[in-house]
Amino acid sequence: MSGQTQRLNVVPTVTMLGVMKARLVGATRGHALLKKKSDALTVQFRQILKKIVSTKESMGDVMRAASFGLTEAKYVAGENIKHIVLENVQTAALRVRSRQENIAGVRLPKFEHFTDGETKNDLTGLARGGQQVQQCRAAYVKAIEVLVELASLQTSFLTLDEAIKTTNRRVNALENVVKPRLENTITYIKGELDELEREDFFRLKKIQGYKKKEIERQVAAAKQFAEDKFAEKVSLQRGISMHSAHNLLTASMQKDEDIIF
Repeated sequence: MSGQTQRLNVVPTVTMLGVMKARLVGATRGHALLKKKSDALTVQFRQILKKIVSTKESMGDVMRAASFGLTEAKYVAGENIKHIVLENVQTAALRVRSRQENIAGVRLPKFEHFTDGETKNDLTGLARGGQQVQQCRAAYVKAIEVLVELASLQTSFLTLDEAIKTTNRRVNALENVVKPRLENTITYIKGELDELEREDFFRLKKIQGYKKKEIERQVAAAKQFAEDKFAEKVSLQRGISMHSAHNLLTASMQKDEDIIF
């Protein structure tokens, strides 16, 4: 629905008009805040997107270097280097932890890598290929760091995308549904109140007309009563009838056209 039919079903009163105006003010402020939030999330979204592109571009080089380092280590230290490393490692030295970052009211997950304890494979490849083994390890540590960063960026990217969609839906709902409906409701209430005011004015005008007619009737009745009393007094003084007294009273009130003064 659109136009005047898109309004709330309310009773057109002054109190309801104040309530609708307060709701419209709240909706306007909410729309402005959500719009700013959407803009802030969009800026952060674009920054994360740029970081994802650059991280993916660097990830190819890092993974290629790690693969070459593993090939060199196997070539120099032999194929048994894998079993030697696994025997010397009991727990993972490189770990990942998560935290949350608040951006415009949206909690974004962040992943960080950290080293827990010391490495126990420093003597691996002591006979031969030790340098290549350490280089391979460093290359894969770098690859893990890049992967953790990419996972954090991808997770934040998806979370921000969903938050932006939700915020934009709320902004559109306030802009295209809630605010027009409240504005139409306020216009409807104002029109009804104006109509009631015109009806009250017309009613008061009619009542004043009736009162004026009643006052005129009462004045005329009082005047007639006074004339009757005066005529009765004249009739009593002169001993004539009431009709003759009325005629005398009327003749005395009329002016003679021949007399100038």
